[in-house]
Amino acid sequence: MLSEFTPTQVAGKRVFLRCDLNVPLDGDRITDDGRIKASLPTINSLLSAGCGIVICAHLGRPKGEVKKELSLAPVANRLSELIGKPVKFITTSIGEVAEKGVLSTAVGEITLLENIRFNPAETSKDENERLALAKELAKGVDFYVGDGFGAVHRKHASVYELAKLLPHASGKLVAAEVQVLQQLMESPKLPYMVVLGGAKVSDKIAVIKNLITRVNRIAIGGGMVFTFLAAKGYSVGKSLLESDSIELVKEILSTAESRGVEVILPTDILGAPTFSDQPALRFPVESIPDEIMGLDIGPDSAKNFANSITSSHTVFWNGPMGVFEFSHFANGTKTIAKALTEVSGLSVVGGGDSAAAIRALGFKDAQFGYVSTGGGASLEYLEGKNLPGLEALNS
Repeated sequence: MLSEFTPTQVAGKRVFLRCDLNVPLDGDRITDDGRIKASLPTINSLLSAGCGIVICAHLGRPKGEVKKELSLAPVANRLSELIGKPVKFITTSIGEVAEKGVLSTAVGEITLLENIRFNPAETSKDENERLALAKELAKGVDFYVGDGFGAVHRKHASVYELAKLLPHASGKLVAAEVQVLQQLMESPKLPYMVVLGGAKVSDKIAVIKNLITRVNRIAIGGGMVFTFLAAKGYSVGKSLLESDSIELVKEILSTAESRGVEVILPTDILGAPTFSDQPALRFPVESIPDEIMGLDIGPDSAKNFANSITSSHTVFWNGPMGVFEFSHFANGTKTIAKALTEVSGLSVVGGGDSAAAIRALGFKDAQFGYVSTGGGASLEYLEGKNLPGLEALNS
């Protein structure tokens, strides 16, 4: 059972807090600070308990190299603004400078270490390398709080090995994420609907196979829908297609039919001759021209999806319905998001691109039942996988 930290456990101590602060940047400008805001309840609770906080996080995939454009410096500035107090930023994560910064973090103070993925040992496949890094990170701290849900599916040094070296507990965010996902897996109120989008069907095959035994409806949109349409014998023009997944999709459709699970596919799509933000052309799915690339579900499909969503009591959504960054192809995603705000039961936005989409389209997190911070971690949990970060916190 996942245990959240208590004030008694951390009072007067120096706490190592693993967060997920992997925010999108445009230069030095943070374009979506949702993950920083999601970490605030844990940070504020630790401060109230009377401890010093050393925050560790990653940004992007620097692959063990120091890359200025992936520095956490802008995150330190934004966190300071949101928390209303200074955040000391250390320009490295281990070594003499980092250790000195950690040891100088007093009760009530916050220190943020530089991008942990600048160190190749963080993501190394060599357990000994990860353990050596974890031992360096453990210097000067007394307690570990795991709150970076977006990284719990990774067996990384700061997520897995370090948690096992120190007394540990989960943060408020991780505890909340797990509680919601457990509800989706173990006790969803019916009808239960899953809406899946995004580019690749291969990324979602495992979660579909695991959820198909639990749900009443599955709606498919995004780039992945064209593999489903191809599996039903339709031509998809220049749309994204994973030919090697067609047989797997046929198996899924067959399993769904045998179990009485409704699979909802678009009846119309919006497309264009090229991948660009240009006026959309609309076609029935059975007659997509060879020169057309599908870029969104059509308005009839969006309305049909929305009606199914609002008549469900539990809805999990992961993946945009189209290229929402293009104004002409954002309607499908926007319609699905609006429908989720109207669900009478639990509506869960499954992190990643879906969470970014709702904010970019003008929705607020509070309009939904729950907005996850970890797309990949959420999907792997729903696949039924053991997540290393949760395993370490449970040990």
